Amino acid sequence: MSRATIINGKEVSARLKNEIKEKVHALGVRPCLHVILVGNNQASLVYVRNKANACEECGIASTTHHLDESVSEEYVLKLIRDLNSDDNVDGILVQLPLPPHISQAKVISAISPLKDVDGFHPMNLGLLLSGEPVFVPCTPLGIIKLIEETGIEMEGRKAVVIGRSIIVGKPTAILLLQRNATVTMCHSKTKDLPMVVREADIVVAAIGRPRFVTESFIKDGAIVIDVGINRGQDGKLCGDVDFEGVSKKASFITPVPGGVGPMTIACLMHNTVQAHLLRRQVKSGRLA
Repeated sequence: MSRATIINGKEVSARLKNEIKEKVHALGVRPCLHVILVGNNQASLVYVRNKANACEECGIASTTHHLDESVSEEYVLKLIRDLNSDDNVDGILVQLPLPPHISQAKVISAISPLKDVDGFHPMNLGLLLSGEPVFVPCTPLGIIKLIEETGIEMEGRKAVVIGRSIIVGKPTAILLLQRNATVTMCHSKTKDLPMVVREADIVVAAIGRPRFVTESFIKDGAIVIDVGINRGQDGKLCGDVDFEGVSKKASFITPVPGGVGPMTIACLMHNTVQAHLLRRQVKSGRLA
C-alpha cells in the first residue's frame, strides 16, 4: 500500500488566516485579543509568541500580560475582571498550564463567556454539547477542519479519540458526533486499546505520550490526526503517533510539527473575530 497523504496544517492554516485577514479588513476595525501568561514555561512562551505573530498577520490587535510565576490567584482574577469590563477587549485567553497555586477552573470560569475565545468556559462547553456553540475550542475546531481537508465524509464513519481532556478529547468527540460519526473515546483505563483503535476509520491521538500509537493500532486506509507534541529521546519534536510506521497504513496523516499546531492558532484568530462580531451584535441589540 502507498504511503499516506500528509495533511499540511501549515497550508490549511495559511488559507484560513488569509480569509480572516480579509474579513478584518472589511470590518474596518481591529478586533483585540488579550493573552495572560503566568510564569516562564518554555512551551507556553513559544505558543504565546506564535499567537502574537498570527494576530499581527491577520490584522488583530494583541496584548500579552506576562505575569510572574508567584503572582497571586486574586491578582489574575482581578485582571480578568478588568478585561471583562473593558469595551476595547474582544477576546481573553489564559495560557495553560497555570502554576499549582492558581485554580484553572476558577480562572476559566471568571472569563466572560462572550470573550472566552478558547471556548473553555462551562457555559460555552454546555452550548457546544447542546449543538449550539458560541465558541468551539481551538484545537478541536482545527482537527475537524483538517479531517474535512481530506474530502472524506465523517458521517457514518467509526472514529476513535484517544484522550479525554476537556481541552481536546471531549470537545473533539462531540464535534465528530455532531457530524454523525460513531465515536469511541479511549483513555488510560481502556482495555485492549490497540484492538479498539484498529476499528476506526478516523483516529485522533491526544494522549500525550511520544510515538505511542504505532502501526499495529491502525487499520488500512484510516485517517490519523496527531494532536501530541512531545520531545523524543533523540530530543526532536514528535507527536503521539509513530509517523514513519503509521504513514505506511493510513490514507491521510498529520505531521508533527506542522499539523494540528498551526490550525489551533488559526482557529484562535477565527474565534477572536467571532467574539468581536458577537459583542457588536449584543451592543446593537440584535442579539438578546
